[in-house]
Amino acid sequence: MTVVSLFLESIGWLGAALVVAAYGFVSYGLVDGRSKAYQALNILGSLLLAVNTAWHHAWPSAAVNVIWMGIAVGALALGPKLRHQAGSAEAQRR
Repeated sequence: MTVVSLFLESIGWLGAALVVAAYGFVSYGLVDGRSKAYQALNILGSLLLAVNTAWHHAWPSAAVNVIWMGIAVGALALGPKLRHQAGSAEAQRR
């Protein structure tokens, strides 16, 4: 295994760990799904996975990870607005 392939495999595993960690954190209530931390984990994790899967020529997986990253970037950019809307909806339910 070359240094480049070892590096690309490593970042793939790191990306997978970050995406799974983000899902676990939300599932167990450790972070909110609209939080910056959650979106950052998804952005970095999906970026690393996209690089790894593109290197392997696994184009459907690479595309899913680019889309996943785009959703996270959009949610991060709209974060304050989405958090405000969620807070308003919660207040109305009470």
